[in-house]
Amino acid sequence: MNEGAEFRPPRLIVGLGNPGRKYIETRHNIGFMVIDQMATDSALQFVDEKRWKSHLAKDSDRFLLKPQTYMNDSGLAVGKVASFYKIDADQILIVYDDLDLNFGQLRIRSQGSAGGHNGVRSIISHLGTQDFPRLRVGIGRQEGEPSNHVLGKISTEERSILEKSIKEAVLAVTLISEQGISAAMTRFNASGEARKRKSRQSESSTE
Repeated sequence: MNEGAEFRPPRLIVGLGNPGRKYIETRHNIGFMVIDQMATDSALQFVDEKRWKSHLAKDSDRFLLKPQTYMNDSGLAVGKVASFYKIDADQILIVYDDLDLNFGQLRIRSQGSAGGHNGVRSIISHLGTQDFPRLRVGIGRQEGEPSNHVLGKISTEERSILEKSIKEAVLAVTLISEQGISAAMTRFNASGEARKRKSRQSESSTE
């Protein structure tokens, strides 16, 4: 992703999740939650764009998108909207959940593989490239089948962490849009690593 004089802010910000009431408040829908918060903050309304199987909101010169396919086919909506509005891959920011990050932890990258996330795998397939920025929000891991965890409801204990992480994710998107991916990575990735170190130190002191 280009920076400096060639930096171009995201024009399409995509939150990943599964449509329908069944999946509301599940960990796999954190991408939807971040996009919903952005829409609320900017007083935007989503339009049901059936031709693109998506909910779409226009915010000045950029768009907020929630694919209304199931997670595994997220790339269908992303590809169609990007093609119609002539949005290049490096101007598409994907927001989604990550099992390999502690709950609420943020991680920003300018490109990369799907990392086992089926929604991102679908987007890579439809765009024909993995060179697009992404913002991952941690949902942690638990013992047992991963699918049960990602499709499970947010617990009461997780609620306060979730609310804070959603606000931080919105700030991260703003920073990416205004200053570029590197500035956002420096601030949010570093703070995440600091929290992990603090947690490890706390665990060590109680042993």
